[in-house]
Amino acid sequence: MVVFPHAKINIGLRITGKRSDGYHDIQTLFYPITIHDALEVIVNKSPNAAPLQFQITGNNIGTPEGHNICEKAFFLLQQHVGKLPPTNIHLHKAIPAGGGLGGGSSDGTFTLRLLNSYYRLGLDENTLQHLALELGSDCPFFLHKKPCIGTGRGEQLQPIDFSLEKYSLFVVNPGIFVSTASAFQLLKKMSDPIDIKAALLQSPDQWTSLLVNDFEAPVFELHPTLLRIKEILYNAGALYASLSGTGSTLYGVFNTPTAIPELESSGYFTKWI
Repeated sequence: MVVFPHAKINIGLRITGKRSDGYHDIQTLFYPITIHDALEVIVNKSPNAAPLQFQITGNNIGTPEGHNICEKAFFLLQQHVGKLPPTNIHLHKAIPAGGGLGGGSSDGTFTLRLLNSYYRLGLDENTLQHLALELGSDCPFFLHKKPCIGTGRGEQLQPIDFSLEKYSLFVVNPGIFVSTASAFQLLKKMSDPIDIKAALLQSPDQWTSLLVNDFEAPVFELHPTLLRIKEILYNAGALYASLSGTGSTLYGVFNTPTAIPELESSGYFTKWI
């Protein structure tokens, strides 16, 4: 059985406080986009098979054996439901890693859902939400199929009727790996929450004064290339451009697709959506 975990972008990302549990409170819009990995699960019927055989191809970032989030999801689920049949999992990575697109979180969450379906475990959505949160703060979003306002750690999700379908989205990743943990350590200031619903009702050319990503300042200081990419997007006519998550992916919202030769010929990962 094969599924295709999807990426997301953050439209606005405010860090509104440090929590007593060590996490941060955030405010953002998680928006699903059509950049996908591929994830396959099959039962391993070989004699004396190991509980899990995991293979990764594509954009492999060299995660040590046993530490990929898909492997963690398998063993987390096994702890919850009891022993699972010996299983082969193959993950093909196409979503840029360390890019703020949530690829790892999506892979882990889709693994939970896929195993639940494949082995007919009967876990309900509430249980899957709790298991996903154990994998990561933004993992529960990937159980949804529509944009959600995320607050709390990112796990408090409010689905919202919102779409960028009448616009064109240009996504660019220069191959820089940004560690989420390191980005939080670099964070120099936090923001007050806003009425994000009201901000999103405005046209994208108004978002620059309303929606901010608090990670842009510290991450751009560390990686000036990312600031330059944002400038190129605006020079090309973007109505709004932003870093996604903690980076290093940026996106621009355009009225229509347009040539951006400086980025399209750069060797970077680029995609019009």
